[in-house]
Amino acid sequence: MDEVFRALADPSRRRLLDSLNARGGQTLGELCGQLDMARQSVSKHLAVLEQANLVSTVWRGREKLHYLNAEPINAIAERWIDQFSRERVRALADLKHALEGTTMERPEFAYTTYIHTTPERLWQAITNPAFSGRYLGHAIESSWEPGAPYTWVEDGIRIEHPDQVILESEPGRRLAFTFWTLREKAEAKGSDADTVARTAAEPRTKVTFDIEPHGDDQVKLTVIHDGFEPGSVMFPLIENGWPIKLAGLKTGLEQPAAAS
Repeated sequence: MDEVFRALADPSRRRLLDSLNARGGQTLGELCGQLDMARQSVSKHLAVLEQANLVSTVWRGREKLHYLNAEPINAIAERWIDQFSRERVRALADLKHALEGTTMERPEFAYTTYIHTTPERLWQAITNPAFSGRYLGHAIESSWEPGAPYTWVEDGIRIEHPDQVILESEPGRRLAFTFWTLREKAEAKGSDADTVARTAAEPRTKVTFDIEPHGDDQVKLTVIHDGFEPGSVMFPLIENGWPIKLAGLKTGLEQPAAAS
C-alpha cells in the first residue's frame, strides 16, 4: 500500500484521478486538455499511478484509454473502514453526486487486480460454476464456444436469454460475453418495474476478462464492462458490484485450498 499512498500524496496526480473518476476512458491528450498540464508531466504522473495500480489502461486501436482503478482504494477501505463508517461515507458520496448532478460522458468500467495464481487456475475459477459460485458469487453455465449462449446463476435465480452469448473465449487469456439486462432478471425474480422500464431501451453491454501473466507467480486480471450509454441507469447498478466480486475472487484464489 506504500505505493498507493505515495501516488496519492501529489495533488496533480489526485487531479488526474478526479478527472478519470468524472470520465473514464480518456486518452493522454484528453487528460492534458482537461487539466492544462504539459504532456510530459501528465505522462510521468500516469506512470506513477499505473505503477500503484490506481489507473487501468486499455488499448483501442492506436488509442490508449485510461480508467480509475478502484482495487487499491477498496483494499484500503476493507482494512481501515468498518461497515458502519463505510455506509456513512457512501451516503455522503451519493449525496454529493446527487447535488452536483454528475453524468458520466463515457460510462465504462475498467478494473485491474493482481492475483497470486496461474492463468489456468484463474480461468477455471471464472468458468467452472463450482468455483465461480464460491469466489465470485455467481456462476456462468456455458459450453464456452464463441456464439454459445450462457446462463447466469446468482442468488438462487437463473438468468437466460438468446442474446446472452459468449463473444470471445481463449482459455487462460481472454473471455468476453454480452451481459444480462434487468429485463431478464425481472423475468427470473421480481425487480422494480420503473427501473426495468428505464433500462429496457438501453443497449446490451459487454464484459471482457483479460488475463496476463505478471512476474513469476502473479496474474494480471483486467475486467472491462462497456457499451453503456451516457446517463445509463444500468451502469450505477453494476459499478459497485464488480469490485466486490473480484475481491472475493482474489481472496478465494490466494487461499491455500483454492481451485487447482
